[in-house]
Amino acid sequence: MRQVPREAVTPATRLVDLPGRGATRVWECPGPRGAQTLMLIHGVACTAELNWGKVLAPLGREFRVVAADLRGHGDGISPGARFRLEDCADDVAALAAALDIRRFIAVGYSMGGMVAQLLCCTAGNVRGSPTEMLAALALPTTAAAIRWNPVLRRAGADVLGMTLLGHVDDPVTARWARAQLSRTTLVTAVSAIQAVCEFSSDGWIGQVDVPTAAVVTTRDRIVPASRQLKLARAIPGASVHQVAAGHGMCINAPQLFARALIEACSGIQPGRALVAPARGGPG
Repeated sequence: MRQVPREAVTPATRLVDLPGRGATRVWECPGPRGAQTLMLIHGVACTAELNWGKVLAPLGREFRVVAADLRGHGDGISPGARFRLEDCADDVAALAAALDIRRFIAVGYSMGGMVAQLLCCTAGNVRGSPTEMLAALALPTTAAAIRWNPVLRRAGADVLGMTLLGHVDDPVTARWARAQLSRTTLVTAVSAIQAVCEFSSDGWIGQVDVPTAAVVTTRDRIVPASRQLKLARAIPGASVHQVAAGHGMCINAPQLFARALIEACSGIQPGRALVAPARGGPG
């Protein structure tokens, strides 16, 4: 595929209205003429800029790239009374329609992988251990307590988000990451984690019939590599691309991240890219 000159790739951002839903912030790179479209879906508490900002330009040299803030995150639309992954999938489909995108490769990171067919650092479910199951049971009570506490209701998700991302060596990057995470409220982040804990694709993941690639972070302490590999192996024909990095690879190792994504996405045949799904299920 012809590459766009390095100096020509400048990500742009704007607010895009999703009819009947609201406006959300979108980051875009036009890519080469005729290039496939990557729809980038970020993780819990993140913004599109935080999760994907450091890889937009390298991806934009080979693909058209679109990354939006999910509902309740950053400049995303309102999450409503309850945060649901199915609603996030519908938002992605609505964004594709608003941008007149007929086909795209959905690239999900962590929580985003649960509403996408191309998966990064994600799993079919997150209730593997008794500790995880107990935490999942406590989340509804935690979310309710935060909603009723006026101080916590206004709190940002920066502390929780930094825990998920892990240690960031560069102080400047750490401050930027914390500022991005604070743009999502703590109550939304906890509600999103609750939705993630309730999610399981075990019953249908083997029926996925679109080309799929999984980027596996082998040093991940949030989603163990074994869980990621189990999911990848359950999808017929999925390719696996392992990277020696942790869950915060998107900001701690962006060069490794970009290379892995380009390799994974380049293996998806143009004629079989994902058709915009109506829901967050196997199709």
